Amino acid sequence: MDQRIINLYDEYTHRPLSRDQFLQQLVRLTGSLAAALTVLPMLEGNYASAQVTGADQLFTERVEFDTAAGRMKAYVARPALLKKYPAVIIIHENRGLNAHIEDVARRAAIAGFLAIAPDGLSSLGGTPANEDDARQLFSKLDAAENITRFSGVIPYLKARGDSTGSVGCVGFCWGGAMANNLAVQNPDLKAAVAFYGRQPETAAVQKIKAAVQLHYAALDERVNAGMGAYEEALKAAGIKYEQYLYEGVNHAFHNDTSAARYNREAATLAWSRTLDFLRKYLGS
Repeated sequence: MDQRIINLYDEYTHRPLSRDQFLQQLVRLTGSLAAALTVLPMLEGNYASAQVTGADQLFTERVEFDTAAGRMKAYVARPALLKKYPAVIIIHENRGLNAHIEDVARRAAIAGFLAIAPDGLSSLGGTPANEDDARQLFSKLDAAENITRFSGVIPYLKARGDSTGSVGCVGFCWGGAMANNLAVQNPDLKAAVAFYGRQPETAAVQKIKAAVQLHYAALDERVNAGMGAYEEALKAAGIKYEQYLYEGVNHAFHNDTSAARYNREAATLAWSRTLDFLRKYLGS
């Protein structure tokens, strides 16, 4: 697919570009409305096709709990056997808690973790079915309160009877930025994995106590602009970190519901590295 189309969709996803403006520009790039409508489903997440990994092998539930900034809703998955597991917070993109992210939580559970996928839009009633509606809701969130809400997931996990009390997080896009910020804000977090997520303020990096793993897409110029400064800050602060750049792939390469951006080889490698990293720093 024409890289200009991928870049346009990335702009629409992450900047205040209206759907009408996006579609008008998509028509210009593709040459016709019919061609634009053919391309569109390959760009947008097809959550009806999201995998359902190992659901029959797992214990799953939907929970609600209080944080200092309000109530949180979340999806939980873990192995069926009731015992204590290291815990991983799975943090969604800026489309909210959807079928794809719930499946990522199940993938983590299959690997032996207690996985929780919080709904970042809980304070606004939860994630709506329409992803454009969800995108609009993200602009209404207060950033500081949102970090407080996600920070509240950590004590909730520590208090669960099926948790070892060892907690890490994995975030994607918007969630990647949140993973980085949780590492800054929470000394109890042991591991933070960020997929193509915006970097925290460099002056705050010295506060990080967690080990950090970073996954970047080589074609993702917007996010990659902050790579160098973040890495230098991590080095200067003596923080354990791993950083990977995947050549020839786009932002959201791990999201297998987006046909145009998903890259199976990079996604498989990045997920394998993620699980190895979590096992190293959280235990098993």
